[in-house]
Amino acid sequence: MQTNTLNSTPSAPKNHRHVGRISFWRTAWRSTVRKPGRLIGLLIIIVFVLMAILGPVLYPKNLPINPNAIYATPSWTHPLGTDFEGTDNLALVVQGARYVLLAAAFGALFTVVFGTVLGLVSGYFLGKTDAVIMRITDLFLTVPTFPLLVVLATVWNFGSPLAMGFVLGITGWGGLARAVRSQTLSLRERGFIESARSLGLSPWHILFREILPNVGSYIAMNLLLGITGSIYAEVGLFFLGVLPFHVNNWGVMLNLAVFSGGAMQSAQALPYLLSPLIALLLLTLGIVLFLDAVDEMFNPRLKEV
Repeated sequence: MQTNTLNSTPSAPKNHRHVGRISFWRTAWRSTVRKPGRLIGLLIIIVFVLMAILGPVLYPKNLPINPNAIYATPSWTHPLGTDFEGTDNLALVVQGARYVLLAAAFGALFTVVFGTVLGLVSGYFLGKTDAVIMRITDLFLTVPTFPLLVVLATVWNFGSPLAMGFVLGITGWGGLARAVRSQTLSLRERGFIESARSLGLSPWHILFREILPNVGSYIAMNLLLGITGSIYAEVGLFFLGVLPFHVNNWGVMLNLAVFSGGAMQSAQALPYLLSPLIALLLLTLGIVLFLDAVDEMFNPRLKEV
């Protein structure tokens, strides 16, 4: 009897965590399929993620050029038409998805990590810690992102999605840090936080195990919104020609279609301009539709409705 008790005791927390994970994913799935729009949004996101993963497998790095099919109209052979070299627009969109999505994911991740950690620490410890972090936050909020990126483009190689994501994240976390600090200030005086302090739990345990789950919904939504914001920022910078064209992506396609192909003056290059725009529109639509499900996953009050 004693042996059975000793063997079963250590496994209990693991089983509890395992059941908790299964329960979360089950709740997440139910929240997603509850409304058709949420499911459609998830499917759109999955399609674009598959494009980013399988793009280099489906198409070679140097896409074929066909001088006989320059600015071809959409057809079964070229569903989205061709560009000024006769290269298939669909292949360009698929190949460019990896850079766009990776840079946006890194940008949103850096934004959420910096903003969440600094906001939690600032709102919980207050005093000098709060003052220092908030002054740094104010500094980053006042730094104009666009001129900074123009300067960085002269010394930084933005051919890597990680580099692009880091720059977008390091310049975009200020607003989230202030919002998380406000949430933390509200939560730190609640009864369950006072109970945690009276039990002698460490401040880091209280921050990341007690307060963080209560702002999870807000952070998760900011993560998805950060992805759309990063996509617009990077595509816009490439479209304006601020960053060098080290890689193919949707912003480069827009730039070449407008400034080299004359898509604004001639309908011939219009499919080349519309192809990345349709991809941007669909991806943004998918993220917006899926946001509703994310809000319900992390917000207990919505689960009861």
